[in-house]
Amino acid sequence: TIHDGKISSVGDARAVKIDLTAYDVINVTGKHVYPGLILANSTLGLVDINSVRATRDYQEVGEFTPNVRSVIAYNTDSEVIPTLRFNGILLTQVVPRGGIFSGTSSVMALDGWNWEDAAYALDGGIHIYWPSYLSAPKWWLGETDWKKNEDYDKKTQEIEEFLQNSWSYAQQEDPEEVNLKMEAMKGLYDGQKKMYVHADGKRQIIESVQMLKRNGIHDIVVTGASNAYYVMDFLKDNDIPVLLTNVHRLPEFDEEDVDMPFKLPAMLVKKGITVGLIHDDGDVQSSRNQAFYAGTAAAYGLEKEEALKLVTSNPAKILGIDKTTGTLEQGKDANIVVSEGDLLDMRTNKLEYAFIRGREVTLEGKQQMLYERYKEKYKQ
Repeated sequence: TIHDGKISSVGDARAVKIDLTAYDVINVTGKHVYPGLILANSTLGLVDINSVRATRDYQEVGEFTPNVRSVIAYNTDSEVIPTLRFNGILLTQVVPRGGIFSGTSSVMALDGWNWEDAAYALDGGIHIYWPSYLSAPKWWLGETDWKKNEDYDKKTQEIEEFLQNSWSYAQQEDPEEVNLKMEAMKGLYDGQKKMYVHADGKRQIIESVQMLKRNGIHDIVVTGASNAYYVMDFLKDNDIPVLLTNVHRLPEFDEEDVDMPFKLPAMLVKKGITVGLIHDDGDVQSSRNQAFYAGTAAAYGLEKEEALKLVTSNPAKILGIDKTTGTLEQGKDANIVVSEGDLLDMRTNKLEYAFIRGREVTLEGKQQMLYERYKEKYKQ
């Protein structure tokens, strides 16, 4: 049952007696009921068409801009939002891009008149894009070998200096001059914010975590982590959760198994690492397939329940919102989806109902409207 936007009770309808006269009753016999899916690390609502500059609002000028708040650029009227909602995604972490310290992310509900209405958890994380140690070969120039990034040492030194300055600033109770960038970093030292490190390479992952911990930041999430297989012990020993990038891809290296990306979620979970699944290649439209990434993980080594956690309870824990969402439990927000079949299977993922904080939301997007329009036109 749902009351005031919360799940008021969960039970076996065959064994629990409830006075239904006080409720609106929805018959979901034979259907599948799930917590709403949670998509971390997304530019949803910040971009509509990547190739059109006027629709891109996810990047600020400068390399060190932790004070930039992605939430105020979130466009609730984006036509991309319904395409994720009707695949079961109800919450998303809106993340800025560009530079090294790109800004601050917030968790948004996929329904609302404006960003204030849609805000679910404000300013919970700072995002740092760690420099790549290697530069890819320029195939158009005939290059075939990877090279060391000549700016790597310089960039990492700049990062450490910025971290040292921000730590020193955070120790001042009443600074003489307010620095907005340093003010944004304060939450990393008092437990109010997490640091999301965007890194794929094994050296990137190890060096970034070590530097952050050395400078007083301990609540760290590695985002991307396509090479996490090579540093699983390090991640486990340091209790670092992972937001794992698109599993529907080719392996990173020639010597890897062709199905390595499919198996990687199961390998990390069995190692005892908290894992959430994301889509991180700049194509926000493809994020709608998040449920099917979990389905692939289930086909390659995970039980269905464990695979479902990759897109529900695990992202909730990683984003720090697990006390209010991520599972179907009494007292949590009623973020619920009802599917005709298995939500993780693209053949049977057919949503019939979706609720955000107990409020039913529409599952119709532009595709459905066009379908109905042209179905009528060509029905003869």
